[in-house]
Amino acid sequence: MKVLAFLARRFAWRAEVAAAGTSGEAPPPGEAREVVVAFVHLEPGDLDEAARASKLRTLRKHLEWLARKREWKSVVLHSFTHLAGASADAEGAKAFLGELGASLTERGASVQHTPFGWSCAWELDVYGESLAKVWKEI
Repeated sequence: MKVLAFLARRFAWRAEVAAAGTSGEAPPPGEAREVVVAFVHLEPGDLDEAARASKLRTLRKHLEWLARKREWKSVVLHSFTHLAGASADAEGAKAFLGELGASLTERGASVQHTPFGWSCAWELDVYGESLAKVWKEI
């Protein structure tokens, strides 16, 4: 799993292009302020039964740690399959991100998800310190 996370003043997204197999109208746009934005790339081994729970817990703790740097409780999760060569299957990745969001919510975070299966346009306003842009391999 690869994660690129940002401490953002503002993150806005708009679904523009549906991935193959995604149907229906584009979901409504979204926006968040003072938020941890996590671009998450799940790889095939991340969903194996032996690794899944540990990776989920490690990523949750990482995002909570980053949020505490600014005393924030808001997180946006975005499936971003451009951080590694191989990707987990789409349904498994979607389920993992849903479970991650539920775990963060149970612990007091406000969580939003960008539309899964859609290529989005973004507006991303990130703070300037180096900690505002964190890449992690889990």
